[in-house]
Amino acid sequence: MSNLYKRLFIFLTASAAMLSGCNKITDINTDPTKSTNMDPGKQVSLVQLRFSGELTVNERTSIILTMPLVQQIGGIWANRYGQMYIESKQYLYDLWETTYPNDVLNIVDAVNRTTGDAKQSNLNAIARIMKVYTFARLTDLYGDIPYSEAGKAFSKGVVRPKYDSQKDIYNDFFKELTEASAQLNASKDPITYDLFSYNGNIQEWKKFANSLHLRLAMRLVKIDPELAKKEAQAAYSAGVFTSNSDIAMIVHEDVQNTYEDIRGNSVSVAMNQQEVLPRANNTFIDALKATNDPRLKYMIRCYQDNVYKPFNRTDITDQVKAQVGITGVNRGSYIWDDWANSFSIDIPSVGPYTVSNNEQKAQFANFLIRNNAPFMHITYAEVEFLLAEATQRWGLNFGGTVSQHFAKGLTAACQQLSYFPGGPTLTGSEINDFITGNPLQPGKELEMVNTQLWIALLFNGPEAFANWRRTGFPKLTPAITAESTTTTTPRRFEYPLSEHEQNATNIQSAITALGGDDDWTKRVWWDKE
Repeated sequence: MSNLYKRLFIFLTASAAMLSGCNKITDINTDPTKSTNMDPGKQVSLVQLRFSGELTVNERTSIILTMPLVQQIGGIWANRYGQMYIESKQYLYDLWETTYPNDVLNIVDAVNRTTGDAKQSNLNAIARIMKVYTFARLTDLYGDIPYSEAGKAFSKGVVRPKYDSQKDIYNDFFKELTEASAQLNASKDPITYDLFSYNGNIQEWKKFANSLHLRLAMRLVKIDPELAKKEAQAAYSAGVFTSNSDIAMIVHEDVQNTYEDIRGNSVSVAMNQQEVLPRANNTFIDALKATNDPRLKYMIRCYQDNVYKPFNRTDITDQVKAQVGITGVNRGSYIWDDWANSFSIDIPSVGPYTVSNNEQKAQFANFLIRNNAPFMHITYAEVEFLLAEATQRWGLNFGGTVSQHFAKGLTAACQQLSYFPGGPTLTGSEINDFITGNPLQPGKELEMVNTQLWIALLFNGPEAFANWRRTGFPKLTPAITAESTTTTTPRRFEYPLSEHEQNATNIQSAITALGGDDDWTKRVWWDKE
Protein backbone atom coordinates (compact mmCIF):
# COMPACT_ATOMS: atom_id res chain seq x y z
CA MET A 1 0.00 0.00 0.00
CA SER A 2 2.96 2.33 0.53
CA ASN A 3 3.65 2.73 -3.18
CA LEU A 4 0.02 3.57 -3.80
CA TYR A 5 0.11 6.25 -1.11
CA LYS A 6 3.19 7.78 -2.74
CA ARG A 7 1.55 7.79 -6.16
CA LEU A 8 -1.44 9.54 -4.64
CA PHE A 9 0.81 12.36 -3.42
CA ILE A 10 1.92 12.90 -7.00
CA PHE A 11 -1.68 12.75 -8.12
CA LEU A 12 -2.79 15.28 -5.51
CA THR A 13 -0.30 17.82 -6.81
CA ALA A 14 -1.14 17.09 -10.40
CA SER A 15 -4.90 17.28 -9.88
CA ALA A 16 -4.62 20.77 -8.41
CA ALA A 17 -2.78 21.88 -11.51
CA MET A 18 -5.17 20.16 -13.91
CA LEU A 19 -8.24 21.71 -12.30
CA SER A 20 -6.84 25.21 -12.26
CA GLY A 21 -8.27 26.26 -15.60
CA CYS A 22 -6.41 28.08 -18.37
CA ASN A 23 -4.61 31.36 -17.99
CA LYS A 24 -2.33 31.39 -20.99
CA ILE A 25 -2.99 32.22 -24.61
CA THR A 26 -1.52 28.80 -25.53
CA ASP A 27 -4.51 27.19 -23.76
CA ILE A 28 -7.02 28.80 -26.10
CA ASN A 29 -7.94 25.51 -27.77
CA THR A 30 -8.09 23.53 -24.52
CA ASP A 31 -11.31 23.06 -22.58
CA PRO A 32 -10.48 24.70 -19.23
CA THR A 33 -13.16 22.70 -17.43
CA LYS A 34 -11.61 19.27 -18.06
CA SER A 35 -8.29 17.52 -17.88
CA THR A 36 -7.62 14.98 -20.59
CA ASN A 37 -5.81 12.45 -18.43
CA MET A 38 -7.35 12.56 -14.95
CA ASP A 39 -7.62 9.02 -13.54
CA PRO A 40 -10.98 8.66 -11.75
CA GLY A 41 -9.71 5.58 -9.92
CA LYS A 42 -7.05 7.67 -8.24
CA GLN A 43 -9.57 10.39 -7.51
CA VAL A 44 -11.69 7.85 -5.61
CA SER A 45 -8.61 6.61 -3.74
CA LEU A 46 -7.65 10.13 -2.80
CA VAL A 47 -11.11 10.78 -1.37
CA GLN A 48 -10.91 7.50 0.57
CA LEU A 49 -7.55 8.40 2.07
CA ARG A 50 -8.40 12.00 2.88
CA PHE A 51 -11.56 11.00 4.78
CA SER A 52 -9.48 9.69 7.68
CA GLY A 53 -6.02 10.98 6.75
CA GLU A 54 -6.64 14.72 6.36
CA LEU A 55 -5.43 16.26 9.61
CA THR A 56 -7.27 19.59 9.65
CA VAL A 57 -10.70 18.00 9.34
CA ASN A 58 -10.18 15.10 11.72
CA GLU A 59 -8.36 17.06 14.40
CA ARG A 60 -10.98 19.78 14.55
CA THR A 61 -14.11 17.85 13.70
CA SER A 62 -13.37 14.81 15.87
CA ILE A 63 -10.84 15.62 18.60
CA ILE A 64 -11.77 19.25 19.22
CA LEU A 65 -15.53 19.10 18.66
CA THR A 66 -17.57 15.90 18.27
CA MET A 67 -15.78 13.40 20.51
CA PRO A 68 -15.81 15.86 23.45
CA LEU A 69 -19.43 16.79 22.63
CA VAL A 70 -20.54 13.19 23.14
CA GLN A 71 -18.37 12.89 26.26
CA GLN A 72 -15.93 10.26 25.04
CA ILE A 73 -12.79 12.37 25.57
CA GLY A 74 -11.90 15.62 27.33
CA GLY A 75 -9.68 17.40 29.76
CA ILE A 76 -7.16 19.26 27.62
CA TRP A 77 -7.34 22.80 26.23
CA ALA A 78 -8.07 21.63 22.67
CA ASN A 79 -11.11 19.65 23.85
CA ARG A 80 -12.73 22.64 25.54
CA TYR A 81 -14.68 23.78 22.46
CA GLY A 82 -16.74 20.61 22.25
CA GLN A 83 -16.51 19.58 25.88
CA MET A 84 -17.62 22.88 27.44
CA TYR A 85 -19.61 24.22 24.45
CA ILE A 86 -17.24 27.08 23.68
CA GLU A 87 -18.00 28.25 20.17
CA SER A 88 -15.14 28.56 17.70
CA LYS A 89 -16.51 29.51 14.34
CA GLN A 90 -13.34 28.60 12.46
CA TYR A 91 -13.37 25.05 13.82
CA LEU A 92 -17.03 24.76 12.82
CA TYR A 93 -16.12 25.94 9.32
CA ASP A 94 -13.09 23.73 8.67
CA LEU A 95 -14.90 20.57 7.53
CA TRP A 96 -16.83 22.54 4.92
CA GLU A 97 -13.94 24.67 3.70
CA THR A 98 -11.62 21.68 3.38
CA THR A 99 -14.04 19.11 1.97
CA TYR A 100 -15.81 21.06 -0.77
CA PRO A 101 -12.76 22.24 -2.76
CA ASN A 102 -10.99 18.89 -2.40
CA ASP A 103 -13.07 15.79 -1.76
CA VAL A 104 -16.36 16.99 -3.23
CA LEU A 105 -14.61 18.37 -6.28
CA ASN A 106 -12.77 15.10 -6.93
CA ILE A 107 -15.59 12.67 -6.21
CA VAL A 108 -18.16 14.59 -8.28
CA ASP A 109 -15.66 14.72 -11.12
CA ALA A 110 -14.93 10.98 -10.79
CA VAL A 111 -18.64 10.17 -11.01
CA ASN A 112 -19.05 12.40 -14.07
CA ARG A 113 -16.02 10.90 -15.84
CA THR A 114 -17.21 7.33 -15.40
CA THR A 115 -20.94 7.74 -15.98
CA GLY A 116 -22.09 5.86 -19.08
CA ASP A 117 -18.71 4.17 -19.58
CA ALA A 118 -19.30 0.40 -19.75
CA LYS A 119 -15.60 -0.21 -19.15
CA GLN A 120 -15.76 1.64 -15.82
CA SER A 121 -19.13 0.46 -14.53
CA ASN A 122 -17.83 -0.79 -11.16
CA LEU A 123 -15.62 2.24 -10.68
CA ASN A 124 -18.61 4.46 -11.36
CA ALA A 125 -20.67 2.59 -8.77
CA ILE A 126 -17.93 2.90 -6.15
CA ALA A 127 -17.52 6.60 -6.94
CA ARG A 128 -21.27 7.06 -6.43
CA ILE A 129 -21.06 5.29 -3.06
CA MET A 130 -18.14 7.42 -1.97
CA LYS A 131 -19.99 10.51 -3.11
CA VAL A 132 -22.90 9.65 -0.81
CA TYR A 133 -20.50 8.87 2.03
CA THR A 134 -18.66 12.17 1.59
CA PHE A 135 -21.82 14.27 1.44
CA ALA A 136 -23.43 12.38 4.35
CA ARG A 137 -20.81 13.66 6.78
CA LEU A 138 -21.38 17.20 5.53
CA THR A 139 -25.17 17.25 5.62
CA ASP A 140 -25.39 15.44 8.96
CA LEU A 141 -23.26 18.13 10.57
CA TYR A 142 -24.51 21.23 8.73
CA GLY A 143 -28.04 20.44 7.54
CA ASP A 144 -29.13 21.78 4.14
CA ILE A 145 -26.06 22.05 1.90
CA PRO A 146 -25.08 22.47 -1.75
CA TYR A 147 -25.49 18.98 -3.22
CA SER A 148 -27.01 18.69 -6.68
CA GLU A 149 -24.92 21.60 -8.01
CA ALA A 150 -21.85 21.09 -5.79
CA GLY A 151 -18.48 20.50 -7.42
CA LYS A 152 -19.69 21.62 -10.84
CA ALA A 153 -17.89 24.93 -11.15
CA PHE A 154 -15.32 23.30 -13.43
CA SER A 155 -17.75 21.24 -15.50
CA LYS A 156 -20.88 23.38 -15.76
CA GLY A 157 -19.80 26.79 -14.53
CA VAL A 158 -21.91 26.70 -11.35
CA VAL A 159 -20.07 29.27 -9.26
CA ARG A 160 -22.65 29.72 -6.51
CA PRO A 161 -24.47 26.41 -6.06
CA LYS A 162 -27.95 26.24 -4.63
CA TYR A 163 -28.66 24.62 -1.26
CA ASP A 164 -30.65 21.41 -1.37
CA SER A 165 -32.91 20.46 1.50
CA GLN A 166 -31.62 17.63 3.67
CA LYS A 167 -34.82 15.73 2.95
CA ASP A 168 -34.15 15.84 -0.79
CA ILE A 169 -30.50 14.95 -0.24
CA TYR A 170 -31.43 11.87 1.78
CA ASN A 171 -33.92 10.73 -0.83
CA ASP A 172 -31.16 10.95 -3.42
CA PHE A 173 -28.77 9.09 -1.10
CA PHE A 174 -31.17 6.14 -1.00
CA LYS A 175 -31.57 6.19 -4.77
CA GLU A 176 -27.83 6.39 -5.39
CA LEU A 177 -26.96 3.60 -2.95
CA THR A 178 -29.68 1.31 -4.30
CA GLU A 179 -28.57 1.83 -7.89
CA ALA A 180 -24.85 1.65 -7.13
CA SER A 181 -25.23 -1.58 -5.17
CA ALA A 182 -27.21 -3.17 -8.00
CA GLN A 183 -24.72 -1.87 -10.57
CA LEU A 184 -21.71 -3.57 -8.97
CA ASN A 185 -20.81 -6.73 -10.89
CA ALA A 186 -17.74 -8.88 -10.23
CA SER A 187 -17.57 -9.89 -13.90
CA LYS A 188 -16.99 -6.30 -14.98
CA ASP A 189 -14.06 -3.89 -14.57
CA PRO A 190 -11.64 -4.64 -11.70
CA ILE A 191 -10.95 -1.94 -9.10
CA THR A 192 -7.24 -1.14 -8.96
CA TYR A 193 -6.71 1.61 -6.41
CA ASP A 194 -9.05 0.64 -3.57
CA LEU A 195 -7.59 1.84 -0.25
CA PHE A 196 -10.29 0.23 1.86
CA SER A 197 -9.43 -3.18 3.24
CA TYR A 198 -11.61 -4.65 0.47
CA ASN A 199 -8.83 -4.34 -2.12
CA GLY A 200 -11.38 -4.06 -4.90
CA ASN A 201 -13.66 -6.92 -3.77
CA ILE A 202 -16.96 -6.12 -5.45
CA GLN A 203 -19.13 -8.17 -3.08
CA GLU A 204 -17.68 -6.32 -0.12
CA TRP A 205 -18.40 -3.00 -1.78
CA LYS A 206 -22.01 -4.11 -2.24
CA LYS A 207 -22.22 -4.82 1.48
CA PHE A 208 -20.66 -1.46 2.26
CA ALA A 209 -23.22 0.36 0.11
CA ASN A 210 -26.09 -1.51 1.76
CA SER A 211 -24.72 -1.05 5.30
CA LEU A 212 -24.30 2.68 4.65
CA HIS A 213 -27.88 2.62 3.36
CA LEU A 214 -28.97 1.05 6.67
CA ARG A 215 -27.10 3.66 8.71
CA LEU A 216 -28.71 6.54 6.81
CA ALA A 217 -32.15 4.92 6.92
CA MET A 218 -32.00 4.73 10.71
CA ARG A 219 -31.08 8.41 10.78
CA LEU A 220 -34.72 9.15 9.97
CA VAL A 221 -36.45 7.29 12.81
CA LYS A 222 -37.65 10.54 14.42
CA ILE A 223 -38.54 12.62 11.38
CA ASP A 224 -40.02 9.93 9.09
CA PRO A 225 -40.27 6.50 10.74
CA GLU A 226 -42.15 4.96 7.80
CA LEU A 227 -39.45 5.94 5.32
CA ALA A 228 -36.79 4.80 7.79
CA LYS A 229 -38.46 1.40 8.04
CA LYS A 230 -38.85 1.07 4.28
CA GLU A 231 -35.23 1.97 3.55
CA ALA A 232 -33.88 -0.18 6.40
CA GLN A 233 -35.75 -3.15 4.96
CA ALA A 234 -34.40 -2.40 1.49
CA ALA A 235 -30.85 -2.16 2.80
CA TYR A 236 -31.10 -5.41 4.73
CA SER A 237 -32.67 -7.28 1.80
CA ALA A 238 -29.85 -6.13 -0.49
CA GLY A 239 -27.25 -7.60 1.88
CA VAL A 240 -25.44 -5.90 4.76
CA PHE A 241 -22.37 -6.88 6.77
CA THR A 242 -22.51 -10.37 8.29
CA SER A 243 -19.13 -10.63 10.05
CA ASN A 244 -16.12 -8.59 11.13
CA SER A 245 -14.40 -9.54 7.90
CA ASP A 246 -16.79 -7.10 6.20
CA ILE A 247 -15.63 -4.05 8.20
CA ALA A 248 -14.92 -1.07 5.96
CA MET A 249 -11.61 0.30 7.16
CA ILE A 250 -8.38 1.83 6.00
CA VAL A 251 -5.18 0.41 7.44
CA HIS A 252 -3.04 3.52 7.72
CA GLU A 253 0.73 3.79 7.62
CA ASP A 254 2.84 4.43 10.69
CA VAL A 255 3.38 8.08 9.76
CA GLN A 256 2.99 11.15 11.95
CA ASN A 257 0.71 13.16 9.69
CA THR A 258 1.25 16.77 8.83
CA TYR A 259 -1.27 18.99 7.12
CA GLU A 260 0.23 17.82 3.81
CA ASP A 261 1.11 14.18 4.57
CA ILE A 262 -2.11 12.18 4.92
CA ARG A 263 -0.82 8.61 5.14
CA GLY A 264 -1.33 8.10 8.88
CA ASN A 265 -4.60 7.90 10.78
CA SER A 266 -5.18 11.58 11.43
CA VAL A 267 -7.66 10.97 14.26
CA SER A 268 -4.95 9.06 16.11
CA VAL A 269 -2.31 11.61 15.16
CA ALA A 270 -4.48 14.45 16.42
CA MET A 271 -4.68 12.58 19.75
CA ASN A 272 -1.08 11.50 20.17
CA GLN A 273 0.63 14.68 18.96
CA GLN A 274 -0.74 16.73 21.87
CA GLU A 275 1.79 17.74 24.53
CA VAL A 276 -0.78 16.57 27.06
CA LEU A 277 -3.00 13.86 25.62
CA PRO A 278 -6.80 13.95 25.88
CA ARG A 279 -8.20 11.91 28.74
CA ALA A 280 -11.09 9.49 28.77
CA ASN A 281 -14.28 11.17 29.95
CA ASN A 282 -15.75 9.64 33.11
CA THR A 283 -19.07 9.37 31.29
CA PHE A 284 -17.39 6.87 28.95
CA ILE A 285 -15.45 5.07 31.71
CA ASP A 286 -18.54 4.80 33.92
CA ALA A 287 -20.51 3.22 31.07
CA LEU A 288 -17.84 0.54 30.77
CA LYS A 289 -17.75 -0.01 34.53
CA ALA A 290 -21.54 -0.24 34.83
CA THR A 291 -21.66 -3.27 32.53
CA ASN A 292 -18.43 -4.96 33.68
CA ASP A 293 -17.20 -4.41 30.14
CA PRO A 294 -14.12 -6.59 29.50
CA ARG A 295 -12.73 -3.91 27.17
CA LEU A 296 -12.19 -1.50 30.05
CA LYS A 297 -8.88 -3.01 31.17
CA TYR A 298 -7.55 -2.99 27.61
CA MET A 299 -8.81 0.36 26.36
CA ILE A 300 -8.39 2.64 29.38
CA ARG A 301 -4.86 2.97 30.78
CA CYS A 302 -2.63 5.20 32.90
CA TYR A 303 0.86 6.14 31.75
CA GLN A 304 4.02 7.70 33.10
CA ASP A 305 3.86 11.11 31.43
CA ASN A 306 7.44 12.28 31.74
CA VAL A 307 8.25 11.21 28.17
CA TYR A 308 6.86 13.44 25.42
CA LYS A 309 6.59 10.74 22.75
CA PRO A 310 3.55 8.80 23.95
CA PHE A 311 4.63 5.37 22.75
CA ASN A 312 7.79 5.48 24.86
CA ARG A 313 5.81 5.89 28.08
CA THR A 314 5.64 3.30 30.84
CA ASP A 315 2.24 1.80 31.66
CA ILE A 316 1.45 2.30 35.35
CA THR A 317 -2.23 1.29 35.27
CA ASP A 318 -2.02 -1.53 37.78
CA GLN A 319 -0.17 0.56 40.34
CA VAL A 320 -2.54 3.52 39.96
CA LYS A 321 -5.61 1.30 40.06
CA ALA A 322 -4.43 -0.30 43.31
CA GLN A 323 -4.17 3.15 44.92
CA VAL A 324 -7.10 5.16 43.55
CA GLY A 325 -8.94 3.04 41.01
CA ILE A 326 -9.52 4.07 37.38
CA THR A 327 -10.89 7.53 36.75
CA GLY A 328 -10.75 10.01 33.87
CA VAL A 329 -11.98 13.59 33.72
CA ASN A 330 -15.46 14.82 34.52
CA ARG A 331 -17.67 16.09 31.71
CA GLY A 332 -17.11 19.81 32.43
CA SER A 333 -13.59 19.63 33.81
CA TYR A 334 -10.07 20.19 32.62
CA ILE A 335 -7.36 17.74 33.57
CA TRP A 336 -6.15 20.12 36.28
CA ASP A 337 -9.62 20.39 37.85
CA ASP A 338 -10.72 17.96 40.57
CA TRP A 339 -7.08 17.90 41.63
CA ALA A 340 -5.70 14.56 42.79
CA ASN A 341 -2.80 14.59 45.23
CA SER A 342 0.32 12.75 44.18
CA PHE A 343 1.41 9.43 45.67
CA SER A 344 4.36 7.09 45.38
CA ILE A 345 4.51 3.75 43.59
CA ASP A 346 7.23 1.32 42.62
CA ILE A 347 7.65 0.64 38.89
CA PRO A 348 9.36 -2.64 38.03
CA SER A 349 12.76 -2.06 36.42
CA VAL A 350 12.41 1.66 37.18
CA GLY A 351 12.05 1.96 40.94
CA PRO A 352 10.20 4.49 43.12
CA TYR A 353 8.07 6.99 41.22
CA THR A 354 5.70 9.80 42.21
CA VAL A 355 2.40 9.74 40.34
CA SER A 356 1.10 13.21 39.51
CA ASN A 357 -2.45 14.49 39.13
CA ASN A 358 -2.27 14.19 35.34
CA GLU A 359 -1.00 10.62 35.45
CA GLN A 360 -3.94 9.55 37.58
CA LYS A 361 -6.42 10.73 34.93
CA ALA A 362 -6.84 7.71 32.68
CA GLN A 363 -6.52 7.90 28.92
CA PHE A 364 -6.84 5.64 25.90
CA ALA A 365 -4.43 2.77 25.41
CA ASN A 366 -1.52 3.23 23.05
CA PHE A 367 -2.80 0.64 20.58
CA LEU A 368 -5.92 2.72 19.96
CA ILE A 369 -4.07 5.93 19.08
CA ARG A 370 -1.13 4.72 17.03
CA ASN A 371 -0.46 6.42 13.71
CA ASN A 372 -1.16 3.12 11.93
CA ALA A 373 -4.37 2.36 13.79
CA PRO A 374 -7.11 1.41 11.33
CA PHE A 375 -9.89 3.91 10.74
CA MET A 376 -13.17 2.01 10.81
CA HIS A 377 -15.75 3.64 8.56
CA ILE A 378 -18.58 1.18 9.19
CA THR A 379 -18.27 -1.90 11.37
CA TYR A 380 -20.19 -5.13 11.63
CA ALA A 381 -20.91 -4.23 15.27
CA GLU A 382 -22.67 -1.04 14.14
CA VAL A 383 -24.76 -2.99 11.64
CA GLU A 384 -25.89 -5.49 14.28
CA PHE A 385 -26.78 -2.76 16.76
CA LEU A 386 -28.79 -0.97 14.07
CA LEU A 387 -30.58 -4.21 13.19
CA ALA A 388 -31.33 -4.75 16.89
CA GLU A 389 -32.87 -1.28 17.05
CA ALA A 390 -34.84 -1.78 13.84
CA THR A 391 -36.20 -5.10 15.11
CA GLN A 392 -37.20 -3.50 18.41
CA ARG A 393 -38.88 -0.51 16.76
CA TRP A 394 -40.84 -2.31 14.07
CA GLY A 395 -41.06 -5.97 15.06
CA LEU A 396 -39.87 -7.02 11.63
CA ASN A 397 -37.60 -9.91 10.69
CA PHE A 398 -34.07 -8.70 10.15
CA GLY A 399 -32.56 -12.15 10.58
CA GLY A 400 -32.85 -12.54 14.34
CA THR A 401 -34.40 -11.35 17.58
CA VAL A 402 -33.46 -8.10 19.26
CA SER A 403 -31.40 -10.02 21.81
CA GLN A 404 -29.61 -12.03 19.12
CA HIS A 405 -28.61 -8.92 17.19
CA PHE A 406 -27.53 -7.23 20.42
CA ALA A 407 -25.34 -10.19 21.37
CA LYS A 408 -23.78 -10.27 17.91
CA GLY A 409 -23.08 -6.55 18.17
CA LEU A 410 -21.40 -6.93 21.56
CA THR A 411 -19.31 -9.83 20.29
CA ALA A 412 -18.23 -7.99 17.14
CA ALA A 413 -17.40 -4.80 19.06
CA CYS A 414 -15.14 -6.72 21.44
CA GLN A 415 -13.47 -8.70 18.68
CA GLN A 416 -12.75 -5.67 16.47
CA LEU A 417 -10.10 -4.50 18.95
CA SER A 418 -7.83 -7.23 17.56
CA TYR A 419 -7.69 -5.34 14.24
CA PHE A 420 -5.52 -2.67 15.87
CA PRO A 421 -1.75 -3.29 15.81
CA GLY A 422 -0.95 -4.44 19.33
CA GLY A 423 -4.64 -4.71 20.19
CA PRO A 424 -6.03 -7.48 22.40
CA THR A 425 -7.89 -10.61 21.36
CA LEU A 426 -10.62 -11.05 23.95
CA THR A 427 -11.32 -14.62 24.98
CA GLY A 428 -14.60 -16.36 24.36
CA SER A 429 -15.28 -16.54 28.08
CA GLU A 430 -14.69 -12.79 28.49
CA ILE A 431 -17.20 -12.03 25.74
CA ASN A 432 -19.75 -14.61 26.88
CA ASP A 433 -19.66 -13.32 30.45
CA PHE A 434 -20.19 -9.80 29.09
CA ILE A 435 -23.23 -10.88 27.07
CA THR A 436 -24.85 -12.98 29.79
CA GLY A 437 -24.23 -10.26 32.37
CA ASN A 438 -26.05 -7.64 30.29
CA PRO A 439 -29.39 -9.00 29.06
CA LEU A 440 -31.69 -6.47 27.43
CA GLN A 441 -34.05 -4.96 29.98
CA PRO A 442 -37.69 -4.46 29.01
CA GLY A 443 -38.35 -0.84 28.19
CA LYS A 444 -34.62 -0.01 27.99
CA GLU A 445 -33.74 -1.87 24.80
CA LEU A 446 -33.13 1.21 22.65
CA GLU A 447 -31.05 2.87 25.35
CA MET A 448 -28.89 -0.21 25.91
CA VAL A 449 -28.38 -0.85 22.20
CA ASN A 450 -27.44 2.72 21.35
CA THR A 451 -25.23 3.15 24.40
CA GLN A 452 -23.23 0.17 23.15
CA LEU A 453 -23.17 1.69 19.67
CA TRP A 454 -21.79 4.91 21.17
CA ILE A 455 -18.97 2.88 22.70
CA ALA A 456 -18.32 1.00 19.46
CA LEU A 457 -18.13 4.31 17.56
CA LEU A 458 -15.17 5.53 19.61
CA PHE A 459 -12.80 7.56 17.37
CA ASN A 460 -15.55 8.17 14.84
CA GLY A 461 -16.73 11.39 16.44
CA PRO A 462 -19.07 12.71 13.71
CA GLU A 463 -20.92 9.40 13.59
CA ALA A 464 -21.17 9.09 17.37
CA PHE A 465 -22.52 12.67 17.47
CA ALA A 466 -25.07 11.89 14.74
CA ASN A 467 -26.28 8.71 16.42
CA TRP A 468 -26.62 10.46 19.77
CA ARG A 469 -28.68 13.25 18.20
CA ARG A 470 -31.04 10.87 16.44
CA THR A 471 -31.63 8.61 19.48
CA GLY A 472 -30.86 10.63 22.59
CA PHE A 473 -28.70 7.77 23.86
CA PRO A 474 -26.65 7.54 25.89
CA LYS A 475 -28.34 10.03 28.16
CA LEU A 476 -25.75 12.77 28.53
CA THR A 477 -25.91 15.48 31.17
CA PRO A 478 -25.02 18.81 29.49
CA ALA A 479 -21.58 20.15 30.39
CA ILE A 480 -22.50 23.78 30.95
CA THR A 481 -19.70 25.75 32.65
CA ALA A 482 -18.86 29.40 33.26
CA GLU A 483 -16.92 29.33 29.98
CA SER A 484 -19.77 27.97 27.86
CA THR A 485 -21.00 30.31 25.15
CA THR A 486 -24.42 28.62 25.10
CA THR A 487 -26.74 27.14 27.68
CA THR A 488 -28.03 24.60 25.17
CA THR A 489 -26.16 21.55 23.93
CA PRO A 490 -24.88 22.15 20.37
CA ARG A 491 -26.63 20.11 17.65
CA ARG A 492 -24.91 21.09 14.37
CA PHE A 493 -22.07 23.04 12.74
CA GLU A 494 -22.51 26.59 11.48
CA TYR A 495 -22.05 27.57 7.84
CA PRO A 496 -18.75 29.27 6.96
CA LEU A 497 -18.55 33.05 6.74
CA SER A 498 -17.42 32.61 3.13
CA GLU A 499 -20.84 31.17 2.28
CA HIS A 500 -22.64 34.06 3.94
CA GLU A 501 -20.54 36.49 1.94
CA GLN A 502 -20.20 34.75 -1.44
CA ASN A 503 -23.37 32.66 -1.66
CA ALA A 504 -25.71 34.90 0.30
CA THR A 505 -28.81 34.39 -1.85
CA ASN A 506 -28.68 30.60 -1.86
CA ILE A 507 -27.75 30.17 1.79
CA GLN A 508 -30.83 32.09 2.86
CA SER A 509 -33.14 29.13 2.19
CA ALA A 510 -31.02 26.96 4.49
CA ILE A 511 -31.04 29.56 7.26
CA THR A 512 -34.80 29.97 6.91
CA ALA A 513 -35.19 26.20 7.35
CA LEU A 514 -33.26 26.51 10.63
CA GLY A 515 -35.71 29.10 11.89
CA GLY A 516 -33.84 32.15 10.64
CA ASP A 517 -30.64 31.78 12.65
CA ASP A 518 -27.45 29.97 11.61
CA ASP A 519 -26.56 28.80 15.12
CA TRP A 520 -24.90 25.61 16.34
CA THR A 521 -27.75 24.92 18.77
CA LYS A 522 -30.27 24.60 15.92
CA ARG A 523 -31.28 21.15 14.66
CA VAL A 524 -30.86 19.63 11.23
CA TRP A 525 -33.97 18.26 9.49
CA TRP A 526 -33.79 14.68 10.77
CA ASP A 527 -32.97 15.77 14.34
CA LYS A 528 -36.60 16.33 15.25
CA GLU A 529 -37.36 17.23 18.88
